[in-house]
Amino acid sequence: MGKIVALVYVSLDGVMEAPAWTAPYFDEEHGQYAHQALFAADALLLGRETYEGMSQAWPGMTDEDGFADRINAMPKHVASATLESAEWNAEVIKGDLGEQVTVLKEKYERDILIYGSGALIRSLITEGLVDELKLWVHPVVVGKGKRLFPEGAPTSTWKLDGTTTFASGALILDYRPAGE
Repeated sequence: MGKIVALVYVSLDGVMEAPAWTAPYFDEEHGQYAHQALFAADALLLGRETYEGMSQAWPGMTDEDGFADRINAMPKHVASATLESAEWNAEVIKGDLGEQVTVLKEKYERDILIYGSGALIRSLITEGLVDELKLWVHPVVVGKGKRLFPEGAPTSTWKLDGTTTFASGALILDYRPAGE
């Protein structure tokens, strides 16, 4: 059974929106981690906004290590109440999100990776469907923008399963649901 793994870039103040502020910290170490996470996954699960941005940027990309080929070829599932159809090897999730994501977890053997997609992640956390939450924390205060957990988000508890530190000062906090 596949696991839902959310990999989210966040600033020190919790902003995840428009993460151009990550660029100064992205180096070979970061690239290796991102490569490993992508190649451990069977599929991507994306919110509409993230899907639309990625589908505009990625199809024309190439690289030497196969990252672009992998991301372009793998199946993508898009959670959206407004999209009727999707391209770029993608399908729109129709019907109850929790039920459909449970079906996806049964369909795949390895990870189902979520990039960004804050509203989707929050919905899946509420449904108890996020198996791993990997917060890629960057040493920058952005000051404004959408946060992964805005004021009023439902309470959930997590246990730290590991950390990855980078020479750039960024780190990944790897969390699992702590249960009741």
